[in-house]
Amino acid sequence: MSSAPYVIDQAQAREALARLDVPQILRQLFRDLAAGNAVQPAQQLVEFPQGAGDFINYLGVLAEDGVYGVKTSPYIVREQGALVTAWTLLMSMKTGQPLLLCDAGELTTARTAATTAVAVDALAPLNAQRLAIIGSGKVAQAHLHYVKALRDWQSISLYSPSLLEDAETQAVLKAIAPDLKIAESRETAITDADVIMLCTSSAGPVIDPAQLHNPALITSISTNAPRAHEVPPQSLNDMQVFCDYRQTTPGSAGEMLIAAEQHGWHPDSIVGDLAELLSEKVPRPDYDRHVFFRSIGLGLEDIALANAVYHLSTNPL
Repeated sequence: MSSAPYVIDQAQAREALARLDVPQILRQLFRDLAAGNAVQPAQQLVEFPQGAGDFINYLGVLAEDGVYGVKTSPYIVREQGALVTAWTLLMSMKTGQPLLLCDAGELTTARTAATTAVAVDALAPLNAQRLAIIGSGKVAQAHLHYVKALRDWQSISLYSPSLLEDAETQAVLKAIAPDLKIAESRETAITDADVIMLCTSSAGPVIDPAQLHNPALITSISTNAPRAHEVPPQSLNDMQVFCDYRQTTPGSAGEMLIAAEQHGWHPDSIVGDLAELLSEKVPRPDYDRHVFFRSIGLGLEDIALANAVYHLSTNPL
């Protein structure tokens, strides 16, 4: 007998996520992936005829929890501007029935930022003191939230071109981290930083690692524009490169695709991914040169959070 899935809207998802330890959920996910208890296929792009848009599907299986899931995100071309939404569907691997249909907007923001936080915790020097953030939108705010307590930061600097005249966003950021410094320039923000988090929607380079004075951890999420990248592709040859999942990231990350095609870089040079780092198959890097972490966002991240939201919503504490 069929059953309807539990439906969660954006506001309900936001409330549930605030009650969950999102980084810890993702740490366990990557350990499951390393142990073979989770499956992460490559992203699937389904294009509409006549350039009318597309759907990107992010799939995954959490065997220990008995769930299969798919996050599906349409990009619909319209005269008044493109429409982008995202929903995550969970299915039971035992009954074959749908369990949850969840607005994925909040899940996407949380898992994007928390994945970076897990990477920073695994990769940044234990004595890192200076944090820099480029970007000020919702995703950048979530990055700040999840990373602010990971190290004994002596300074946190943030730069965004539009931020100096945006008092409202400044107030939101200061509420998250009262000691945050709003930098007047990109160069001021990243000078001597130990960790630099790029949280922009830019389709092209935001910083050039070659211009940094000291070796740093640089994290990048980029955007869904074709071949988008936040560092020059050729810079990958001079950095220790890590990613969220080595089986899928090089086939989607813009700077990796361009570096492989034009600059002699090869995905085999990736030092490790989060599954390998969290299962201690790969050691922490030394900092004789820059360390670069690239995240493209995995279906499993959305599915793990959706599964946690589902259990919290159907079995409230």
